[in-house]
Amino acid sequence: MLDLHTFHPREVKDLIPEYISACQGKGILQIRIIHGKGTGTLRRIVHSLLDKNQQVLDYWQEEGSAGSWGATIALLKSADDT
Repeated sequence: MLDLHTFHPREVKDLIPEYISACQGKGILQIRIIHGKGTGTLRRIVHSLLDKNQQVLDYWQEEGSAGSWGATIALLKSADDT
């Protein structure tokens, strides 16, 4: 799980790809990124980065009590498939 509450939006551009790579290296292929609800700026940045990252198979907003639209779940390719 990556909680972005303490990061400035400009830091996220490098952080997300690094986090994805680190997770893939450890065999973690489903990740949760907490961006908060707020104004939606971090959510839009996260989704844009996930859209562009070829290691991401799919992503969606978390539902219900697990975070609602304040968190995104992403499925990653395995390191063997990259």
